[in-house]
Amino acid sequence: QVQLVESGGGEVQSGGSLRLSCAASGRTLTTFNVAWFRQAPGKDREFVAAIFWSGSTTYHSDSIKGRFTISRDNAKNTVYLQMNSLRPEDTAVYYCAAPWGAAKMDYWGQGTQVTVSS
Repeated sequence: QVQLVESGGGEVQSGGSLRLSCAASGRTLTTFNVAWFRQAPGKDREFVAAIFWSGSTTYHSDSIKGRFTISRDNAKNTVYLQMNSLRPEDTAVYYCAAPWGAAKMDYWGQGTQVTVSS
């Protein structure tokens, strides 16, 4: 079993930055591909970014490309999402999940709220 815990959310003004963390416990994350998703009120859950277990390959959705960067530190069993140039439309609850790319992602965090004010 893997428990995922997101942190780092908060309220920031448009143009600001936040770094989200997804920390794992119970089992190492090092063999999992991990993804970030977000869900805004009244909207479907949206894929944000993903990273391979080795960190060698990353994917970023078009809506955040060039502004957000996913990374990981396997020594710390943690995956990050650096978010720069935040916009009000980035307001959502952000979740990390694993294993990305599997038929079913069994492990989800509880989410962390990001609110961007204009």
